[in-house]
Amino acid sequence: MKKIIIIALSIQCYFLINAQSQFCSNPKGQGYYVNPIFAGDYPDPSILRDGEDYYMVHSSFEYYPGLLIWHSQDMINWEPVTHALHKNVGSVWAPDLVKYKNRYYIYFPANNTNYVVYADALQGPWSEPIDLKVGNIDPGHVADAEGKRYLYFSNGGYVPLADDGLSVTGALKSVYDGWKIPRDWTIECFCMEGPKIVKRNEYYYLTVAEGGTAGPATSHMVISARSKSPIGPWENSPYNPIIRTKHSSEKWWSKGHGTLLDDANGNWWMVFHAYEKDFYNMGRQTMLQPIEWTKDGWYKSPEGIQADQPIKAPTGQALKAPAYGISDSFEGPVLGKQWKFYGEYDTSRFHFNDHSLQLKGKGNGVGECTPLVCIPSHHSYTAEVEMSIEGEAIGGLVLFYNNTSYSGIMADQENVLANLRGWQFVTEKKVHHNKVMLRLKNLNNNVDMYYSLDGKSWLKIETSLEVSSLNHNALNGFLSLRIGLCALGKGTVKFKNFVYQPIR
Repeated sequence: MKKIIIIALSIQCYFLINAQSQFCSNPKGQGYYVNPIFAGDYPDPSILRDGEDYYMVHSSFEYYPGLLIWHSQDMINWEPVTHALHKNVGSVWAPDLVKYKNRYYIYFPANNTNYVVYADALQGPWSEPIDLKVGNIDPGHVADAEGKRYLYFSNGGYVPLADDGLSVTGALKSVYDGWKIPRDWTIECFCMEGPKIVKRNEYYYLTVAEGGTAGPATSHMVISARSKSPIGPWENSPYNPIIRTKHSSEKWWSKGHGTLLDDANGNWWMVFHAYEKDFYNMGRQTMLQPIEWTKDGWYKSPEGIQADQPIKAPTGQALKAPAYGISDSFEGPVLGKQWKFYGEYDTSRFHFNDHSLQLKGKGNGVGECTPLVCIPSHHSYTAEVEMSIEGEAIGGLVLFYNNTSYSGIMADQENVLANLRGWQFVTEKKVHHNKVMLRLKNLNNNVDMYYSLDGKSWLKIETSLEVSSLNHNALNGFLSLRIGLCALGKGTVKFKNFVYQPIR
């Protein structure tokens, strides 16, 4: 029997991120969706329509393999396709997924430069990353009517690209200064970023983000400008900001970083990201809203559209695909697409055997062990895993923000340990023999931790956690709180039957 993991949205609306279907109980009824379309840490969305198919990619930061491509036919239900990046080139920020002359490209910044990967099919294989040897962040690709290609950056400048899109052929030229934010608005910074360009009729439309991606709830926003040339001059929209959080009382904070697109039926939409009030540690979640055009050729958000209320869904076919969820029986032979390693992707470190993932220990602490992580998509959930300890290894089930900020429950060959913000100590002495099950129970950021010897009787340890502060505003890094599996020390940890279950 197939396991189906359901991702909670709002107003009792549950979304299968794997492209099954969406079941909503809301005032509008069937045919409406409720944001987010990707619950959890899916920031900086870049979306591409290819005929009647839609593809999306997000920032992957320090997590590898990176640049997971998603596929949909209705923009609501999504299935994972493949990772486009396996080689570690640093922290991968806002990418741009484009198609040009039947070839696909992803441009992205990392390690103080910009890279491109390409493929003849979205399913891959994807090329090794090519260093474009140009600075700045958030590349946005555009081509003119003659086929000349350009790459915009967050500073309002562009560089010309070679015809094959794999190298830069000239110096950066600044052509856009952004939209002036009123001084009395409460923002994090001006911080223009995320340029995306589309052409409609006689105009090219440049969409950028301003105000800072985090900070106060009212910081981030979507700004639009247009020009009859892809290299300017640009005229700012009279409807700016197109999308913005106006009050901290709203559910969705720091709405911004938009990508504009038309659907297969000629309707226009914008994908963007936002933080959720009271759940900042979930990261920036992917949102979708309709866009309308004015008679004088500008686009804007329709009146009455609210990000936290039901919106009439795009027309399209929900994909029929095998269930994709966070739970994993570790059958192998390859790592599930829900999993990423923090900081590296060393395939020699793990293998599958006997319905389990066997992971070699690394380092002396959680911050050194390069944990294997996945993205939770609910306010409240349980996560549990069965572990067998070999040698002098220590295994763990943790909530992980980065290599200096984490907490969780661990075990060595006979003891259960608590890890409280890096302070690791034995909390249950000599309670098992090389094999134990661990559980985290997160109820709205208050986390209790348990262990079991038989999977039926669960014993709560003394230590509990409060994890709301593990977020970017407190810790920087643009990351989120993820569930992690750890193997540290000298030896191997065998993980079996990882089960993630939402609590509603």
